[in-house]
Parts: sequence; structure tokens; C-alpha cells
Amino acid sequence: MSVSSARWIKSLLAVLLGNGLYFSLAPHLPAAARHRPFRLDLGVLVDLWFCLFVYGILEAATLLSRRFKPRP
Repeated sequence: MSVSSARWIKSLLAVLLGNGLYFSLAPHLPAAARHRPFRLDLGVLVDLWFCLFVYGILEAATLLSRRFKPRP
């Protein structure tokens, strides 16, 4: 797998998991942090933060898996 396709898959996974996490937690968030359809509001930024958080976790997992991989 090429580096660009791996990065694309990681980004797609971060968006899907981040949105899933955001929308599953949305009923428990304050009203200002909930996204209303067809509006640019604070909820969009909160959703973006969830996606970036998941991407950071995926990057950290990738880094750790490379660091602790046994050497031949």
C-alpha cells in the first residue's frame, strides 16, 4: 500500500469515527455545541475537533506500532 493511500484511509477512518463519536454524544452535549443542519455554528467546530482527536489517536497508534515493531 502506498503512503498516500494509507494516509487517505487513515483520514477517512478519522472522519467516520469522529463523526460517529460526535453524533453519539451530541444529545449529551450543551445546546451550543450541537450542530443544526444547514448552519455554520459551534457544533461544526466541535465535530471537527472530534475528527482531529481521532486522527491524532490513529497517528499515535501508528507511531507506537512502528516504534515497538520487532526488528529482524
